Amino acid sequence: MTNTVDARGMACPIPVVKANQALAQMNEGVLEVHVDNSVAVENLKRMALQKGLPVKTEQPEADHYVVTIPVTGAVDTTMPEITCTDCGTNTVIAVDTDIMGRGNDELGAVLIKGFLFAVSRLETLPKTILFYNGGAKLTTEDSASLEDLRLMEQQGVEILTCGTCLNYYGLTEKLAVGSVTDMYTIVERLSRAEKVIKP
Repeated sequence: MTNTVDARGMACPIPVVKANQALAQMNEGVLEVHVDNSVAVENLKRMALQKGLPVKTEQPEADHYVVTIPVTGAVDTTMPEITCTDCGTNTVIAVDTDIMGRGNDELGAVLIKGFLFAVSRLETLPKTILFYNGGAKLTTEDSASLEDLRLMEQQGVEILTCGTCLNYYGLTEKLAVGSVTDMYTIVERLSRAEKVIKP
């Protein structure tokens, strides 16, 4: 049985994310991933090797590569680390409030929801989104932005929320997307970023 993922036209790391999701549903068979650039090919090969799977590649025509991964048993579904420097910029978005701008909080809530929706539709997604202080509320159960944040997480975006902030607001048990982090990691992500965006 052959499963096919057509990831042509998709920016890195989406081909790897989609291939990883497909592998998670397989116990045997062959996964064929179609991509249109060599960077995606190398990342897919790296993913297969990290999972201990054989892999081969073909290029039937210009800008069309086929990466074939045979599967003969349960596969480790852990998302692999993608270290390629050609996968777009290391952009970090830092969100420190659940509203955007000053003047009217009701309008600010609408604006921050629109901002995160717009980010989720970018051709090149950020590498990491950090949530701290009031921004921590946006990753919890009652957030109006959960769908957009989950979509980005599925495409490889790292979603991190300050644990101290969740605890302060009594929201530790209500985190609904991403993972808890600490101030050391927040500082590390910000210091290594090529670009930091703060709405």
